[in-house]
Parts: sequence; structure tokens; C-alpha cells
Amino acid sequence: MRKLVYIEGMSCSHCVNRVKGAIGELEGVISVDVSLDEKRAIVQMDREVSDEAIKAAVEEWGYSVTSIETA
Repeated sequence: MRKLVYIEGMSCSHCVNRVKGAIGELEGVISVDVSLDEKRAIVQMDREVSDEAIKAAVEEWGYSVTSIETA
């Protein structure tokens, strides 16, 4: 299962690492690939992780989730 998470507010590699770590800690997440240029994260999961949980993890660090799509 894979989701695309579109994120605003990232400006550097430190931001990318924070977002990657925040999403990566969620139960069910296998891997996270964050692109600063594309302003998105590709989240691989072995079970359903709610959009709300992903959004909360990202927004806890001060970034905004603009949309989440199932890919």
C-alpha cells in the first residue's frame, strides 16, 4: 500500500529528515521517501495508516499537509 503526501513548509534537508522521521515512526509504515523539490512524501505501508495519523505526525513539526492520495 502506498500514499502520496503533499507537504508545504519544507525548506531544507533538515525539514526533509524531520518529516521522514515523523511519518516513519507511525506503526505500519515500512518506508518514507521525501522530496523537497516535489513537496511530497511517498509512504510505503504494510497495513492501513490513516490520513489523520499521517497529517498529525507532519503537522506536529509545523509543516502543512495539503493533500493525501492513495497511489
